[in-house]
Amino acid sequence: MSTSLFSLAFGVGTQNRQGTWLEVFYALPLLNPPAEIVDAVTSVLGYTGGNQAITFNTDLASKLADALKSVDAAQAALLTRLAESHKPLVATILAEDATLTSTPEAYLKLHLLSHRLVKPHGLSLAGVFPLLPNVAWTSQGAIDLAELGERQLEARLKGHLLEVFSVDKFPKMTDYVVPAGVRIADTARVRLGAYIGEGTTVMHEGFVNFNGGTEGPGMIEGRVSAGVFVGKGSDLGGGCSTMGTLSGGGNIVIKVGEGCLIGANAGVGFPLGDRNTVEAGLYITAGTKVALLDDKNELVKVLKARDLAGQPDLLFRRNSQTGAVECKSHKSAIELNEALHAHN
Repeated sequence: MSTSLFSLAFGVGTQNRQGTWLEVFYALPLLNPPAEIVDAVTSVLGYTGGNQAITFNTDLASKLADALKSVDAAQAALLTRLAESHKPLVATILAEDATLTSTPEAYLKLHLLSHRLVKPHGLSLAGVFPLLPNVAWTSQGAIDLAELGERQLEARLKGHLLEVFSVDKFPKMTDYVVPAGVRIADTARVRLGAYIGEGTTVMHEGFVNFNGGTEGPGMIEGRVSAGVFVGKGSDLGGGCSTMGTLSGGGNIVIKVGEGCLIGANAGVGFPLGDRNTVEAGLYITAGTKVALLDDKNELVKVLKARDLAGQPDLLFRRNSQTGAVECKSHKSAIELNEALHAHN
C-alpha cells in the first residue's frame, strides 16, 4: 500500500564532532511527493512511518538513485551526486505537518518556504528555535561554536583566514536557494525560510525574516518580520514598497495588500487592504486609536486600527498639530463606516 507523505527531501549537511546536525542543504525538496517516489524510496530507507530524519551512506545513495531512475530523473540525478559526497547525508521524511523534532526537519521546512513551495504561515514551525543550533557561519561553512577557536588557529597556521560572517541560528537564504526573478542587494539580510516572490527587489537596507516575505513584484526597503506577507505591487509607480517595519509573529499573519506604500520609518502591526498608504514616520499597531475623517476632514468616528484591517484605498497619517492618527478613504468616510458595520 502506498504511503502518503507531506514532504520528502534528500540532503547533505554539517555535523559537529559529536555527530550533532548543524545545518542541512536540500537541493530538491518535495511537497506532497507522488506515490511512485514514496514507494520507490521507503523500502530502500527502511522507513517505518512518522516524521523521521534518516542518515544514509553513499552506497545507499546509489541504491536510491537506481530505485528512482524510472520514476523521477531529477531526484535520481541528485542522489547520484550525493553518492559522491564526503559530507553526511540525510533523508528527511515528513508524514505530516507536525511539531518539529529534529534539526534536519527544521531545515526542510525552511527550504520549503524559500523554494516557494509553501507560503508564510503555511507550515507548523512549532519548536523551531531549540532545534536550530547557534553556529558560526564562516568561509568554511557552519562551525560549532565550541570548535571555532581551534578551527581559526588551524587556518592561521596554514596561512589562511577563517572569516566569520555571522553567529546565528539562521543562515542567509542565498547559501541554500536563490529563487528565480529576484534582486537582493545584500544577501545577508534575507534569512533562510523567507519567501521571496518573483519580481521582488530587496534593497540594501531591506530585511526579510523566516516565515515572512513578499508575493512579488514589489520593493522591500525596510524590515519584513516573521508572519508578514506582502502582496503584489503595481508594475509602475512602485508597487508595494515596505520602507518601514512590518511586524508579525506568533500565530498572527499580517497580510499587506496589493499596491501599498508604507513610508520611510513607518510600520504596521495589522493587515492592510489593497492600495493603502501609511505616511512616513507613522507606526500603527492593531490597537492604535484612529480618527476616521470625511472628505471635509471632519471627524466621523474614532476606532481601533484593527477595525480597518483589509479595507482598500486608505490613507493613514498623523495630524501635525494634535498628533492624532487619522484615516481618510477614497470612499466617503460615511460609506466606509457603513461598510465596517455591515462587515461586523
